Amino acid sequence: MRSYLLLLIPSDTYRAADFLSAANAVGIEVIVACDQHQTLEQTVSGKLLTLDFLDLSASIKRVTAFSKDYPIAAVVPTEESATLLATALSEALHLPHNPLSAVEASGNKRKLRECFKDKGLPCPDFQVHPLNQPPETIAQSLAYPVVLKPTSLSGSQGVIRADNPASFLAAFKRIKHLLNHPDTIRRKGKSPEEILIEQYIPGQEVALEGLLNNGVLSCLALFDKPDPLEGPYFEETLYVTPSRLPQALQEKVITAVSAGTKALGLKEGPVHAEIRVNGNTPVVIEIAARSIGGRCASVLRFGTGYSLEHIILNHALGSPIPSLQREKQAAGVMMIPIPKAGILKEIQGLTTAKQVEGVIGIEMTSLLGQTLIPLPEGRHYLGFIFAKGPSPEHVEAALRQAHQALSFVIS
Repeated sequence: MRSYLLLLIPSDTYRAADFLSAANAVGIEVIVACDQHQTLEQTVSGKLLTLDFLDLSASIKRVTAFSKDYPIAAVVPTEESATLLATALSEALHLPHNPLSAVEASGNKRKLRECFKDKGLPCPDFQVHPLNQPPETIAQSLAYPVVLKPTSLSGSQGVIRADNPASFLAAFKRIKHLLNHPDTIRRKGKSPEEILIEQYIPGQEVALEGLLNNGVLSCLALFDKPDPLEGPYFEETLYVTPSRLPQALQEKVITAVSAGTKALGLKEGPVHAEIRVNGNTPVVIEIAARSIGGRCASVLRFGTGYSLEHIILNHALGSPIPSLQREKQAAGVMMIPIPKAGILKEIQGLTTAKQVEGVIGIEMTSLLGQTLIPLPEGRHYLGFIFAKGPSPEHVEAALRQAHQALSFVIS
C-alpha cells in the first residue's frame, strides 16, 4: 500500500521548499499540513491539511482519521513550533518518536535547566520569576551579570543581559511587554507566565547540528560563532564550519551535547544545540529537538551532495543514509541583522555583495515595505548570505566583505 510523508509546515517557515525538494529526492509523496487554512485544500484531496499546531488532541483526532485513507509513514516538522505536534502525532500513529516529555523539556528553558541540574550536568545558577510579581526585591539580591530569558521563545528573542539592578528592571519590563504582546500570545497559545534568570556564562559560543539514532548522537556539523555574543542582546550573525576549536575541545563539546540529549530523554531525529565554551569546559545552553533554523541548513552538504533535509527525511522514514560526513570545504552563513526598527525602503549593494569571491548566494527574506523589528523584540532577519571556501577563515572573510557591501534604507 502506498504511504505518505506528513510535513508540518508553519506559515512563517523559510524551509518549505528545501523539505519538499528533499521529499522529491527521497521519492515519497507528501501531505502538507499548515497552521493556516489553504484555499486549495478541498480541491486537492489528500495533499493538504489545516491543523491547529497548538491543539494537540484535535490535530491527533483529525490526522488519525485521515491516515486510514492515506497511510502515513513519517511525520516531520520543518520548524520548532511544530515539533511538539509532530511528536504527538508520531506517538498516536505508532511511528518512531521521542518521548513527548523530552520534547517539551527541550522547548522550555526552565525545564531544560532543571533537568540538567538534576542530572548533575554543567549548568548556570538559575531561578524563575513570575511576570505578575514585582521584580524590585529580586533585583537587589542577584549576583551580576545575569541573563533574562523567556522560557519558551527561541532565536534569542527576548534574551537580555543585565549588569546591575537598574538594567535588570529595564530588561524585565521589556521582556514582560514582549510576552504580553498579542503576536506572542497568538504564537504560543497563551501569555507566558515567568522569566528565567540565570548566571551569565562567559566564553566563545558554538552550535552543534546532530542526528540521534536510537539515542546515539552523530555530530553533523560544529559551527563557530565568530562574533562575540556578550550582550546586552544576543543576536546571532555568523555561523562557520568546521569549528576552529582544538580537536580535544570539540570532542568535549560533542560529549556534553550527547550527555544533554540523554538527560532529556531524546532518542530520535535532528538536534540543534547551543554551547558556551567557558575556558576548557563546554556548558550546554540549549538543546532543541529540531534542525537548525532559518536558511542556515542550505550551506550543509553530506556525502555526494545530500542536503540536511534529505538526511532528516531518510532517518524519519527508516531508509538508509548514504553518509553523515560533511563535505570537505568550509561553509558558513551570515544571518543579516536588522540595524534599526522601521520600514524597509531599499536594499543597496546586492550585485557587489554577490560578486565577492566565495559567496554562493544571498537571499533577502525581508521584503521592501515590510516593518522591521530588531532583537530583542524581533524574531526575523533581513536575509542570509551563504559562502563556501577552502578554510573557515576564507569563509568568514567572504561573509564579512559581502555584508559590508550591503546597505539598507530604513525609514
